[in-house]
Amino acid sequence: MSRITRIHQMLTPHVEARPEEAAIIDADGTRYSWADYARASEEAAGLMAEAGVTAGDRVLIVAENCFAVAALVMAASRLSAWAVPVNARLSGHEIARVTAHAEPRAVFYTTGVSKEARAHAEAASAEACAVTWGELQRAAGPGGAPEPEEAGADQVAVMLYTTGTTGAPKGVMLSHGNLVFAATASRDLRELAPGDHVYGALPMTHVFGMASMLMASARAGCTVELAARFSAEALYNALTRGATVVPAVPQMHALLMAYAAEHGHETLGSRRLRYVSSGAAPLDPAWKRKAEAFYGLPLQNGYGMTETTAGVSGTRNALGDPDISVGPPLPGVEVALDETVGAEAGVGEVLTRGPHIMKGYYRNLEATAQAITPDGFMRTGDLGRIDAEGRLHIVGRSKELIIRGGFNVYPPEVEAALNDHPAVVQSAVVGRAIRGDEEVLAFCQITRPDAVTSKELAEFTRAQLTGYKRPSRIFIVDALPAAATGKILKHKLLEVFAERIETEEVG
Repeated sequence: MSRITRIHQMLTPHVEARPEEAAIIDADGTRYSWADYARASEEAAGLMAEAGVTAGDRVLIVAENCFAVAALVMAASRLSAWAVPVNARLSGHEIARVTAHAEPRAVFYTTGVSKEARAHAEAASAEACAVTWGELQRAAGPGGAPEPEEAGADQVAVMLYTTGTTGAPKGVMLSHGNLVFAATASRDLRELAPGDHVYGALPMTHVFGMASMLMASARAGCTVELAARFSAEALYNALTRGATVVPAVPQMHALLMAYAAEHGHETLGSRRLRYVSSGAAPLDPAWKRKAEAFYGLPLQNGYGMTETTAGVSGTRNALGDPDISVGPPLPGVEVALDETVGAEAGVGEVLTRGPHIMKGYYRNLEATAQAITPDGFMRTGDLGRIDAEGRLHIVGRSKELIIRGGFNVYPPEVEAALNDHPAVVQSAVVGRAIRGDEEVLAFCQITRPDAVTSKELAEFTRAQLTGYKRPSRIFIVDALPAAATGKILKHKLLEVFAERIETEEVG
């Protein structure tokens, strides 16, 4: 077919070649074919048009994963409107902030799979939509002026609001070209093809789920099975039923392995699973070995962010390869380091340039100019190094670097040491200013309440970390604050556990 300038055009070859094959298995188990997918997107475009949506309008989608989200995103593409998916589990205040900024013409709620979406819909006096592909409600939005329609693939397709480490969330404008490039790169990296079955627990309201799961599956013509919310039991069942590809974040893998162990399974034993990836957080060697032993497959790693339409780099490692990098740049992607930002030789802020870079932050020219250099490089805010094989290694966030006693402490290194303990499911390390210096605080989620003590973990890390890198204090916690993707929200740790930090102060 001719060059793709709108993401819904990715459906066309599959509708023509395999109209009755499953494109999406919904969260409730309903199977939708490629023909169903195309028809639903046309029907959803009609619903948007009824609400007055035209090219350049924003359409807010308050959602958790389900077929309706996919249909709505592709429907917006048909109208050259902007889809703005937001997670239904956000508070009413958070959704109101996004709504005020995006000024959508219409708001849709996936009420069939989310009690939170139902609550938001009720608060907005939304009305039910007559559709046969799930339960959906619609309300009018503030209806700001449409943005100018752009020619070709430069038109904005999806706007995602970042979690943000500080301040107000920013609307990341991703064009049709961005998403088609990311979908193609992800398809090629994983060698996705018709017949593959992707398990889709990553939320489509975030870039990993939107670009590397939904768009990549549409580009490849394979089936994606959606999960409204992550469940280790549901993932385990899907893998035993025949899922072939699992993109996930480390927390999902850790919880799956814990679930399997509780049910007497040290290995997965799936005959069809062929590709497992991890993203959104660093790997450490011991945890990687544990995961590979469980799956019997190499655990592939990758790197990206919302502003880079997910993909910057990715690995193609063999089973047992000790490499814990995020791999070389994807084809068509440039990566460089700004060593003026780093605090040691060979380490610098990761810069990247190519067709994956966002158009900018919506209505925020200042933040866009700070993020994208005049020559087109995106400043990621991550610190990295590039090894002799050209592989990128992420050593931490530039703003998360802890300077203790004049020495640099990179949180991922400390987290790797903690995660090496068999009782630790996951950990998060941050710095806190104290008496003109910074202390290293570690928060650990463990397999069961009595599995290990803070004192035992401190002793465990002594052999792995030099003195200045060892945590000043270690807190055992029930859960770590996380985004819907499972990505740990480190900027919330000091706030969430403020009382414990103060009341358990030593000395």
